[in-house]
Amino acid sequence: MRTDWEGKLNSKKDFQELLFAMLDPLVPYYSQEKAELDLGVTATTYDHHAIRLEAFSRPLWGLAPFWAGGGDSPQFEEIYQKGLAAGTDPQGTEYWGGFRDFDQRFVEMAAIAYSMVLVPEKVWDPLSHKEKENLAKWLYGINSHELPICNWVLFAVLVNVALKKRGQQYDSEKLERYLKGLEQFYLGDGWYQDGDSGQKDYYVSFAIHFYTLFYAKVMEEEDKERCQVYKKRAKLFGQQFIYWFDKGGAALPFGRSLTYRFAQVSFFSACLMADVAPFSVGVMKGLIVRHLCEWMKKPIFDRGDILTIGYGYPNLVMAERYNAPGSPYWAMKTFALLMLPDGHPFWAADPEPMPELKQQAALPKADMLIRRYGCHTTAFVPGSYSPAGHGQTPAKYGKFAYDTRFSISVSKSSHELHEAAPDNMLAFAINGYIYVRRVCESFQVTGQEVSSVWTPYEGIRVETVITPTEDGHIRRHIIESDRECQAYDCGFAVQVDVEGEKLTEMGQWSSVENNHSICTVSSLCGEGKGFVVLADPNTNLEYPMTRIPSVCYNVHKGKNEFTTEVKATYTTGR
Repeated sequence: MRTDWEGKLNSKKDFQELLFAMLDPLVPYYSQEKAELDLGVTATTYDHHAIRLEAFSRPLWGLAPFWAGGGDSPQFEEIYQKGLAAGTDPQGTEYWGGFRDFDQRFVEMAAIAYSMVLVPEKVWDPLSHKEKENLAKWLYGINSHELPICNWVLFAVLVNVALKKRGQQYDSEKLERYLKGLEQFYLGDGWYQDGDSGQKDYYVSFAIHFYTLFYAKVMEEEDKERCQVYKKRAKLFGQQFIYWFDKGGAALPFGRSLTYRFAQVSFFSACLMADVAPFSVGVMKGLIVRHLCEWMKKPIFDRGDILTIGYGYPNLVMAERYNAPGSPYWAMKTFALLMLPDGHPFWAADPEPMPELKQQAALPKADMLIRRYGCHTTAFVPGSYSPAGHGQTPAKYGKFAYDTRFSISVSKSSHELHEAAPDNMLAFAINGYIYVRRVCESFQVTGQEVSSVWTPYEGIRVETVITPTEDGHIRRHIIESDRECQAYDCGFAVQVDVEGEKLTEMGQWSSVENNHSICTVSSLCGEGKGFVVLADPNTNLEYPMTRIPSVCYNVHKGKNEFTTEVKATYTTGR
């Protein structure tokens, strides 16, 4: 896979070439009847038929807009016409199967529905009458089963819109009920939460807003008022969501489904698709281009140029239980911009830098305080999240800080400090186990600080206040404890095994540095001792080998007060 896209990603042809640089390597792995795509052997919570369906369907997020924008690929047209027919034939050997409540097949229907709406001439019209009947009946199955109360309800919306557009039986009552139900997720100021989980993460951008913007594009004549609402909300959201990116195009590694990687920027492609302008075309193009170029520099493909499960490199430690070998191709959503006609201003625009943004901004509906530091951006959060996680939930939502360049670490176990790799956490060592912020009792986010009250372990109550500074942040902890133990206040994980590596433990501070970044953690109150955590390999999402500077405090019975300063610097030289 090419890594030198910087300065070479501008025209429509350039974006098309990037798309097929990722999709062409898939061709040898389609099944005989083309309905399944076998990309690996790792398992998920759903069966192997659904795993291979997922891999089959997700390239359509890129192919459908490519075709809609005038692109031509006879090879993939043949694959998907044949595969859609075979996968929905109940008598066939590659039938995708029937359904149960909360079925993964409902997720993968969305890409098929997207294609049926955008390019029926490629994926619908060539099918025989019987094949159309089978496909429509299979898709309609989503209306007969229960869905999770989250972004999944929009899969049913897309399916029913596609069936309606193609003149097939659809469930108008379910369509309206799910659209009305979506309003319960809306928080105001452009922000949704992902259903009853309460999470506010990338699912707001690459799921809820993406689907509602697609709805706004294709249903404006039938449902004009609702479509206008969706567009207004997206514009409001985009003006805040841009704070999740730094000036170099990197995004915050926050929340679940990070293996979808450059889907992080797909919201702005959806804005272009629906003619929504939170920023100028040039600003959105600049962000999309820089973001994609950043990802293409990373070793995210295997030696056969297949996208891997992981983030900055292949990594199963960080994966959710629903990450299958084909899951990362959700990232193809970013290629929604390929449906733009040749004469669209996007293709002629020069990529522009980030617009003028505040150095520090609170995003109240996201429960987040953002600080922009030159070449990197940090988000400070209170650690409030749903306890019903899918994998590594405390690491993905519960840290004090999330940064576009230092990334985050996940835990291999809670038995040893180096296995827990608790960067940007106050980690308590009790009876041979490591405990971090898990239960957040209350919190507040203002324009100046983030405060939370939380419990890492029964009998210990912590009040933490995070205050951003010019070159980092200060943490103030008040701890009420019924026991004596140790607590490690950890900073950012820093890449090692590279040039300029240096680890320092000295008195009440420690630091880790290399030739492009440094993090120093100092005790200002509480007599902490500098300590560098030798984090296990492959715990950090961005770098395979890291070290974490920290200070270790002795926690006594009763009231304890600790103050820690974390300074972090990142430069573009890597």
